[in-house]
Amino acid sequence: MGLFDFLKGAGKKLPPPPDTHKEAPPATATPQQVKDLAERRKAASVVKLVESLGFKVSELGVRIDDDKVTLTGEAENQEQREKIVLLVGNTEGIAQVDDRMTVAKEEAAATFYTVKSGDSLSKIAKQHYGDANKYPKIFEANKPMLKDPDEIYPGQVLRIPA
Repeated sequence: MGLFDFLKGAGKKLPPPPDTHKEAPPATATPQQVKDLAERRKAASVVKLVESLGFKVSELGVRIDDDKVTLTGEAENQEQREKIVLLVGNTEGIAQVDDRMTVAKEEAAATFYTVKSGDSLSKIAKQHYGDANKYPKIFEANKPMLKDPDEIYPGQVLRIPA
């Protein structure tokens, strides 16, 4: 799909990495080695986050370079692919997602919309569908990332299905 920009300072925090042994950098580690270890831990946290919401990606690959995440693997369908990109991008500390995933079943892509101050799902539905009462369509398209239609925030990116 390409490269997507997100608001780096907004979003939910990543879960702690699934390290059981808490690998520490050696005392002689260079700053680059310390950075590489931190990025590996952050990548493991991203994988844990994707899996915790039940998304299935064949051979999910996550590479982190500062505030940019590159995703690889094969998602079941376009909707899952888009939700994974948004889940990762709407995470605190992540400014860009480079989506290099493929899908098992090709489908039309949804539109992405960045929430602005004063927005509500009803207002966004009115803007995109001409009917504020179609907000449940947007809410459903963004589950399980959204738990409540009233809990959106400026800078969050949402899927807007056709």
